[in-house]
Amino acid sequence: GATNGLTGTLDIEIVGIVRDARYSEVKQEMLPTYFLPYQQTSSGFMTYYLRTSQAPEAVVASARKAVAQVDAALPIDGVRTLETQVQDSIFLDRFIGTLATAFAALATLLAAIGLYGVLAYTVSLRTREIGLRMALGAAPARVRNMVLRQVAVMLVVGGSVGLIAAVWIGTLASAMLYQMTGADPVVLAGATVILTLVALAAGFVPARRAARIDPMLALRYE
Repeated sequence: GATNGLTGTLDIEIVGIVRDARYSEVKQEMLPTYFLPYQQTSSGFMTYYLRTSQAPEAVVASARKAVAQVDAALPIDGVRTLETQVQDSIFLDRFIGTLATAFAALATLLAAIGLYGVLAYTVSLRTREIGLRMALGAAPARVRNMVLRQVAVMLVVGGSVGLIAAVWIGTLASAMLYQMTGADPVVLAGATVILTLVALAAGFVPARRAARIDPMLALRYE
């Protein structure tokens, strides 16, 4: 039995113990909870959970008919699957994740455009130098590799700083994530590969343009 806090008498009998479960939100800590028979409570509603091997949607009609046979006046509201309930409880997290993904894609696009602009401007400043190199016998492939090496240096420096910042920010944000870690190796590796491809793609056009410079025109370039 359990003690009534007002009178000090035992008026509740414990008839069973159930396994711990999350009550309202999947990220919420498991709180101590007790259940009372419906006829001994004053709440105006009940919540039922039905387990079935069939599709949950197919059971809804049968459940409504079963309730109507007990009391046709009982309203049934808020029917949803457990999966839907979980998805609703993490809606804000999913929205923030979608928004963060959109901003990440936009940042990647802007980084590619910025990198292309910087490299194109650098190549234009080094036109006379590139022309002189080619006039002295430098092969186009060597000139192209020279520009791509510059991309590699920028990628290593920027990528290292970005990975460190990503791990640090992810650790701070781990409390906001559900069933995810702030420093997922797969995610970090995927982001590194994507940024590498974006950087190489942005640097390929200026590198190819530098390799096709006419040495005679480049030497007269102002």
